[in-house]
Parts: sequence; structure tokens; C-alpha cells
Amino acid sequence: MWGREQVGDVVNAITRLELCEEVRLDPDRLAELFVQLGQQGAEDMVCRAMEEISLRLAKVNAAYDAADLERVRKLARSLVAISDQVGLATLARVAEDVADCAVGHDRVALLAVVMRLQRIGESSVTAVWDIRDMSV
Repeated sequence: MWGREQVGDVVNAITRLELCEEVRLDPDRLAELFVQLGQQGAEDMVCRAMEEISLRLAKVNAAYDAADLERVRKLARSLVAISDQVGLATLARVAEDVADCAVGHDRVALLAVVMRLQRIGESSVTAVWDIRDMSV
């Protein structure tokens, strides 16, 4: 049995991890979209992609909560495609990791990667909106 002193020592030894990861945008991919689709077409596509990414991130959470690992895998694969399309390299890589973990049926590992996907997804959407705001 632990006394107050031992508990205090353990609590003092706990380190809080800052979960911060740089989001990588592929500026060449975005430039390519603007050349192919024009200013308005590219902006419309990026806006639709951001909406789809946000929606699918929520669906990944719901599928995970429902223990529907096949749905998690499919949603993650669709996030890879959308992310690649608009140059969100980090998000695409993490979504691929989620899809791979869903196949393995390791719910603990999958939860860790799904949580990372949520953080990267939110940061990615914010980064794209910030870039869009700067260009207006």
C-alpha cells in the first residue's frame, strides 16, 4: 500500500506530453490545382475538400466507437485520396496509418492513431483556411 509520500512522488514524476505535430502542405500540389482549375475552380475544390475531410473525420470517430473497423478502414482510405488531392501530405500519411491499423483489429493501437488523425485533421483544415485567408 502506498502512503501519501509515495503517491506525491509519482504525481511529481508525471510528465505532460505536448501533442504538437507540424502539418505538411504540398504547395506544388496546390499550385497545380490553381493552374488546372483556375482561381475560382481551385478555391471551390479546396473548400469542398475541407468540408469532406471534416465530415469524414467525424465519421471515423463514429465508426471507431461502433467498433466498425471495416468502415474505419474505408473512411481512412477515402481521407487519403482527398488529402492527396489538395496537398495535405501529413494528413494522407496518418489516414493511411489508420487504415492499416484497422486491418489489424488492434483497437488500442487504432485508438491512438485515430486520435492522432483527429489532431492532424483539425490542424490541416485550419492551416488550409489560414492560407486561404492570407490570399484573399
